[in-house]
Amino acid sequence: MRIIFMGTPMFALPSLEKIYKEHEVIAVFTKADKPNARGKKINYSPIKEFALANNLRIYQPETFKDEALIEEIKNMQPDLIVVVAYGKILPKEVLDIPKYGIINLHSSLLPKFRGAAPINAAIINGDKKSGVSIMYVEEELDAGDVILQEETEITDEDTFLSLHDRLKDIGADLLLKAIELIEKGEAKAQKQDKNLVTFVKPFKKEDCKIDWAKTSREIFNFIRGMNPVPTAFSNLNGIVIKIYETKINDKVYNNATCGEIVEYLKGKGIIVKTADGSLMITSAKPENKKQMSGVDLINGKFLKIGEKLC
Repeated sequence: MRIIFMGTPMFALPSLEKIYKEHEVIAVFTKADKPNARGKKINYSPIKEFALANNLRIYQPETFKDEALIEEIKNMQPDLIVVVAYGKILPKEVLDIPKYGIINLHSSLLPKFRGAAPINAAIINGDKKSGVSIMYVEEELDAGDVILQEETEITDEDTFLSLHDRLKDIGADLLLKAIELIEKGEAKAQKQDKNLVTFVKPFKKEDCKIDWAKTSREIFNFIRGMNPVPTAFSNLNGIVIKIYETKINDKVYNNATCGEIVEYLKGKGIIVKTADGSLMITSAKPENKKQMSGVDLINGKFLKIGEKLC
């Protein structure tokens, strides 16, 4: 099958790798190159790196409003366009081009968590399972009929990164199955239940701030759902403390206020009061310092008993 692949981040790479082995990838679309943090070096997306290594035709349009570009896509005569975390909305003129339409790999069990950050959202929400959905692309965001879905359990040990890595591999395998069904004319897509639709917007900086007035379980889920990106944080004496890992602590501190550092557990970490109990910080990064363990935080006295995170 002649396929145009559209994707950008690492999440999309296993999908492109597997499709490339089984089908004819006639072009790759990925977002524009970005300079690194210091602005001195241009970073290529993982998808562009793969395309360059395999001599694939690469496109990096800012928009799809260029009629010449749309005409060029038509001239490629793709059987199918596959989209995985591309990061751009496709207009109807493009949707109508491929023989078999356009399919998308989405990292949630649709119709739950349409939008930009479904992996983070599943953990933050305290869900016991997540998964991937292969759907047809329509003009409305993540609203297309679903061809296949596959679930995976979310455990307390999962972070955004561990779930992300599991779903990218599950999704790549499921994409191949969906393409095979489409090729054979056996794909049976189901409409999404509109009554069950939820959305996740991209995170802004203020969305990553920890609310210590919530329960220990809510904060625990929030922090691991943000680990390692976009990263949960608190403020302390005018500096930012990024927090990566915590453990729920059984002890209740009735005479403290939420966010207050109430105890050191020697050899383990720093205890912070929550709405219904406490949490132990086991990994954090004070501003302008390296990421360190709870033990190192205690030894360095970066977080002192009686101080309050806010």
